Amino acid sequence: MNAIPRAVSVAMLLASAGLYGCAAHPGSEATLQSASADFQTVKEDTNVLRSAPKDVIRAGELLARAERLSSYIGSADDVSHYAYLSSRYSAIATEHSKLLLNQEKLARLELERQRLQLALREAKLSGAQQQGKWAEDQVISLSTLQTERGLVMTLGDMLFDTGHAELKSSANRTVLKVVQFLQFNPKRVVRIEGYTDSTGDAQENLQLSRDRAQAVADVLADLGIEDERIQVEGYGDQYPVDVNTSERGRAQNRRVEIVFSDEKGHLSAPR
Repeated sequence: MNAIPRAVSVAMLLASAGLYGCAAHPGSEATLQSASADFQTVKEDTNVLRSAPKDVIRAGELLARAERLSSYIGSADDVSHYAYLSSRYSAIATEHSKLLLNQEKLARLELERQRLQLALREAKLSGAQQQGKWAEDQVISLSTLQTERGLVMTLGDMLFDTGHAELKSSANRTVLKVVQFLQFNPKRVVRIEGYTDSTGDAQENLQLSRDRAQAVADVLADLGIEDERIQVEGYGDQYPVDVNTSERGRAQNRRVEIVFSDEKGHLSAPR
């Protein structure tokens, strides 16, 4: 008679142990899912795989260990521990990738700057007067317009990647002509104005417009134009030149304008 209650007690004890083991893992489930999502992100990113393969491999190993621990009765703390370590290695891999990409970007920018400086030195080998007239003709032949604000050159949106302020290398020839023109006209100053279309947040557009204008100014300064000869303004989606209801119109509104002073250095007031 006593065997049955004893068996029931044992069964209840085992059930309780099973319930305890199961209950230990839900607390760590969120950490495990987060680690799995982090690992999925880095292993699908070719830049991360290229720059930090060892960190990605380690993140995968730790995640696999956490998943094995979670599949049978054990400590939820152990599952959380290894899941956390996996997430940290995924984060380290991502940071390594960002660092490498930034270094590569800086190397490309430095190479482009050196190429432009070399082109400037080669151009100076010719007669200054002849080159000055050539530089002026080159600037006027670009997308310039004589307005009440002075001579205005427009740099189109295709010289920037969407949503970014870094100048593409295709802008170098245009910027080089501006630099040459300013070098042969040392009294002239410029105001660089950035504009966007009306898509997106107004404050973000305002910042993007200024960042793009500043990117052009930085290139001019890198190539020898004094900072005091360069003004920078960002107007966001103000002063559109076309409607924002079509892709063509929005593309026209995403622009950087370079406003030139007259020969004596008189520059129109900002808008």
